[in-house]
Amino acid sequence: MTDNAVASRTPLTLLGTGDMGTALARAWLAAKHPVTVWNRTPSRAEPLAAEGATIARTAAEAVAANRLVVACLLDDASVGETLDGADLAGRDLVNLTTGTPGEGRSRAAWAAARGARFLDGGIMAVPPMIGAPESGGYVFYSGSPELFAEHRDTLAVPAGTRYVGADPGFAALHDVALLSAMTGMFAGVTHAFALIRPEDIAPKDFAPLLVDWLTAMAPAVHQTADQLESGDYARNVVSNLAMQVAGNATLLRTAEEQRVSPELLTPYMALMERRLAQGHGGEDGTGIIELLDLRAGASS
Repeated sequence: MTDNAVASRTPLTLLGTGDMGTALARAWLAAKHPVTVWNRTPSRAEPLAAEGATIARTAAEAVAANRLVVACLLDDASVGETLDGADLAGRDLVNLTTGTPGEGRSRAAWAAARGARFLDGGIMAVPPMIGAPESGGYVFYSGSPELFAEHRDTLAVPAGTRYVGADPGFAALHDVALLSAMTGMFAGVTHAFALIRPEDIAPKDFAPLLVDWLTAMAPAVHQTADQLESGDYARNVVSNLAMQVAGNATLLRTAEEQRVSPELLTPYMALMERRLAQGHGGEDGTGIIELLDLRAGASS
C-alpha cells in the first residue's frame, strides 16, 4: 500500500468500544484508517491504542477530532447522553446503536437541529463477522443520501452496506423486521427439539433434517410478498388456511403425547383460526398480517 493510499483513508471517531465497537475499530484500523475512540469506561478503549487508535479523554474531544463520527453505544438514550455538550455542527453522525424506527427518526431531527448530517444503521452481524467479508455480515443504512454516498467506502470496511432509503427509521425497521422473523424461526426450532428430546433420537442427527426443511420452506416468503403486493391472498395457494388449521390439531395432539408445552405455537394458531372464522379458508397465511395491523381500519 502506498503512502498516498494510506493518507487518503478517511479519519473517523468511534464512540463506544464494547464488543461490537471494538470489532468495528479493529476493522478500520486494519484498513489503515486513522481512528479516534472514546468509551465511558476508559479501560475498555485502552487495548486499541496498541493497534494505532487515538484515545480521547472525553466524548466531546472525540467528536472534535474528526468530521465522521460513528456511535455504537448501549441504546438511544446513551447516544443523547454521550453527545450532550459536544459540538456537532458540520459533523457527519452515523448511529450504529440498536434502536427503533421512531428513535432513528427522532435522533435524525435531533442531529439536524445541531447542524449535523445523520445516518442510522442496523447491524446484521455479530462481532466475529465484522471485518470478515466472507461472513456475509452487513449493515442497513438510512438517512442522508449525501452522507452515505460520501462515506460509503469507509462504512463498507467493517461489513457490507445496504442503503434502504432517506427515511432515517428504515434501517432500524429492516433490522428489527428480520430479527423478528428470526425469533419466530427459533421458536419453531425450540419446539421441534423439545418434541424429540424424550426419544432415542440424537439431536445431531435431527439437526440437518431441520435445516434442510426450513431451507426448503424459506422461499415461501416470496409468495407472501407477491400476495401482499397484488392484494390477492388466495393467489397460487398450495396449502390453504382451512387445511392448515385442520392440521394444527395433529401438532397439538403430538405435543400433548410428548408432554411438551404448545405455548410457542398456540398464539399463531389462534390467529389462523380467527382468519378462518372470517371466511378466508381459501387463502394461505398471508391474510393473518391483516390481524396484526393495529392501525385504524385494520381488520379485527
